[in-house]
Amino acid sequence: MSVSSSASGGAILAGRGGLGGSLSDAFWRKPQLLLFLMLTPPLLWLGVIYLGSLFALLIQSFFSIDEFSGMVVREFTLKTYGELLRPSNLDIIVRTVIMAGLVTIASAVIAFPIAYFAARYARGRWKAMFYLGVMLPLWSSYLVKIYAWKLILAKEGILGWVFDKLHLTFLIDGWLALPIVGGNSLSVSPTGTFLVFVYVWLPFMILPMQAALERVPTNLLEASADLGASPGQTFRNVLLPLALPGVIAGSIFTFSLTLGDYIIPQIIGTSHLFIGMAVYAHQGTAGNIPLAAAFTVVPVVIMGIYLWLAKRAGAFNAL
Repeated sequence: MSVSSSASGGAILAGRGGLGGSLSDAFWRKPQLLLFLMLTPPLLWLGVIYLGSLFALLIQSFFSIDEFSGMVVREFTLKTYGELLRPSNLDIIVRTVIMAGLVTIASAVIAFPIAYFAARYARGRWKAMFYLGVMLPLWSSYLVKIYAWKLILAKEGILGWVFDKLHLTFLIDGWLALPIVGGNSLSVSPTGTFLVFVYVWLPFMILPMQAALERVPTNLLEASADLGASPGQTFRNVLLPLALPGVIAGSIFTFSLTLGDYIIPQIIGTSHLFIGMAVYAHQGTAGNIPLAAAFTVVPVVIMGIYLWLAKRAGAFNAL
């Protein structure tokens, strides 16, 4: 390779010929230019497609519907947000938030022992089996899983057959007779909706929690036991505080995904609407785009506050 001498007597590589060589030399001399060219396409995508659509959605929420003609009135007003405070719409928001909170809590309770076992005891082939078992449900079709659960929870489904063989059908009948959680069968009840939500989003809770538990030093747990702490005290005062960022990180996924989902409660559950179903109904069937946009802003605001609190708790370190 040819070299050329500099004025100071040092040697530098000679510039390569052609367009490719010129560009390579230019990027080498100005790395900021290369960084700019690499970041521009994704930033444009984020700014125009994602943030632009959110901004357009926000603008739509400040419009209203003319009750006589059904046309969108493109004038700034808070009338549409006032409609969210109607008892029927407020009931949709409260129902969705409560369901998302219950799904998140249940997922955390179920996921913690699974994640703890994987972080502390699973090694080699067993750890590979753990990841395979957690990830395998995510590889199957979303709709197939939901319809499979509809068959499982139906009155003539597998679950009903098992309880019938064990002569425990009265337990299901008694539960379905309860006013808030019951229904004609588990497949058309809030309980069925809750069970399917937990099943579908559980992997998103297990993985961040397992990552956080792996970062907990084992010697801290051993020191707590050496100092006379009971297993319960070690869990409450040592393990749980250190694993809390992982729990919060997992809750971001389970809470937000439940908050915006409209397919599961549409297939499994009662006729009571959730936020996602309300957005779908107002934008598609009713044609009330401003109200659909206002409903969409609700989970955005809720998750914005939730993410701010999660960041303060250090949850992003476990993502």
